[in-house]
Amino acid sequence: MRKNRLLGSLLALLCTLGGIVAAGAASTNPKPFVIPELKEWRGAAGDFVPSAAMRIVCGDDAAQQHVARELAADWAELFGSRPEVTAGRAAKGDIVLALKADKNLGDEGYAIRIGDRVTVTAPTAKGLYWATRTLLQLGEQTPDRRMPQGELRDWPDYGLRGLMIDCGRKFIPMPFLRDWVKILAYYKMNALQIHLNDNGFKQYFGNDWDKTYAAFRLESETFPGLTARDGSYSKREFIDLQHLAADRCVEIIPEIDAPAHTLAFSHYRPELGSKEYGMDHMDLFNPETYRFLDALFEEYLAGDEPVFVGPRVHIGTDEYSNKDPEVVEKFRAFTDRYIRYVEGFGKQACVWGSLTHAKGETPVKVDDVVMHAWSNDYADPRAMADLGYKLVSIPDGYLYIVPAAGYYYDYLDTRALYDEWTPANVNGVRFAERDPAILGGMFAVWNDHCGNGISTRDIHDRLYPAVQTLAVKMWSGADATTLPFDAFDRLRAGLSEAPGVNLAGRIGDGPGVVYKAPAVAPGSRTPHREAGYGYRVEFDLDCAAEEPGTVLFRSPAAVFYLADPVRGMLGFARDGYLNTFSYRPLPGERVRIGVECDNRATRLYVDGRLVDELDIRTLWHNEGKARMRDVRTLAFPLAEAGDFRSRVSNLEVHRLK
Repeated sequence: MRKNRLLGSLLALLCTLGGIVAAGAASTNPKPFVIPELKEWRGAAGDFVPSAAMRIVCGDDAAQQHVARELAADWAELFGSRPEVTAGRAAKGDIVLALKADKNLGDEGYAIRIGDRVTVTAPTAKGLYWATRTLLQLGEQTPDRRMPQGELRDWPDYGLRGLMIDCGRKFIPMPFLRDWVKILAYYKMNALQIHLNDNGFKQYFGNDWDKTYAAFRLESETFPGLTARDGSYSKREFIDLQHLAADRCVEIIPEIDAPAHTLAFSHYRPELGSKEYGMDHMDLFNPETYRFLDALFEEYLAGDEPVFVGPRVHIGTDEYSNKDPEVVEKFRAFTDRYIRYVEGFGKQACVWGSLTHAKGETPVKVDDVVMHAWSNDYADPRAMADLGYKLVSIPDGYLYIVPAAGYYYDYLDTRALYDEWTPANVNGVRFAERDPAILGGMFAVWNDHCGNGISTRDIHDRLYPAVQTLAVKMWSGADATTLPFDAFDRLRAGLSEAPGVNLAGRIGDGPGVVYKAPAVAPGSRTPHREAGYGYRVEFDLDCAAEEPGTVLFRSPAAVFYLADPVRGMLGFARDGYLNTFSYRPLPGERVRIGVECDNRATRLYVDGRLVDELDIRTLWHNEGKARMRDVRTLAFPLAEAGDFRSRVSNLEVHRLK
């Protein structure tokens, strides 16, 4: 009994001491959650709460003013009120931005002191800009935009952090690229590489090069007719994209891929294609190959205001045949030639690593050349570093997304990447963290299977969780994470894609009805552009006879038909693909329509009964050697109602989880 009383007293004492310790600890704010995770945090007690008339106070330096205006605009986009940008003395509840030398923070680092006002300092405007991304992420995690008081310092360990997107095999519309610039910037990723030309695989096109899909996406005045007719970028809008990105500290790296992946060029000029190695290879022994490429690169690099604005240009140089030693030497000479050619216009050249695959005697320039280390068989990363190349870690075994292809990744393994990968790991070859040979990292989406139904929303669904995870790992490598993955995964879902960006079509914060309208009149609008994956849209339909092509709802990316243009069925179109359900509403009927959308299928319900499911089907296969899938997903358009005769009422959008 006495032992029990003593044990009870001891436990009570421990609980009391624990409570005191806990109370003391509670007075110091723990490290707040942002992406990427903060390097250094020293918590204080209490919170900063923006004043109702919060101002952004900065000097009159143009760079500081630019960052302040960007912060004010993004604050208004996220939170609804636009702070005034002003000079002078800050008051309680304000945010202060100032340039301040600090050699330990480098070119992109910053420091923030959060008290009764927020003071941001950085050696450069770029550091100030990244600091504002931290403030916005902190602000969107509480209803009143409060932030925990304390001091932080943050800086990246890797100077290049980005995404490579294949726009050659699938046209990626400019609004999508502009939104992805904003997403990258929100997570402190600083590069977007745009792969401007490529082609499909001929086995999917009857083994006929003439029928195989190929595209070059940029306007060309030097070669009229070269530019793809099913989707391309004008020079003006491509320049504007680069300026938009530069304003957000993101570099656009344009890529013209040669001498392989060049079927678009041989479709335009058949004499440029190799008869021996395939028409997707340029003929390296034909002088016309070099005259053509010289003129093409010059079109975008020459002049006082070149089309390629930024400091780097990627010249491709991957996956050319190496079966003939003479061809290998020609390929090495080609690579060296175009490195130097691009440098002649004042740009730094980037190449795909291929020099292990193309091992030979012909010298290839090394100094100041950036090499994308993607396959250890094509370019042994250790050997390339020893030669002196600066490497971008973009290992295919970890970071290649090929949607619905059945090889590489459909979705990246974000748990494994978060727990195990850093840019110092190039397909299992491990460098020391922050090895100067590793410039940084990129991940990639390759749209290998031309015509497989993949939409830009499908691409986004694959890229978005990856960018949040890789932003953490590319910023700080092995030192990036103190949170376990499950906690990170839960918290990351609460952040916005970026100010003003909602490509996922998220509506509401939890399961249930997140939007409703008693009636939908022709031409009316809703406050939502789309309902993305994980939603079900329902409405009552009093059916009238509709003309083929009658639209129920449209958005910039998709159309949902009450009568599709071909068969008059319920259906939808997006990204150039038309999908129809096996159901036609008949005049005089009254039915309850439900359309359920996720990243695998689009389902049609009529009066609560599943009547059709458009899932991922196999279009074509060749005895298991090659397979083409057809993806029939939909982010349901809600922006504007079409012109219809039927009566549409009791519209509800349900979030499923």
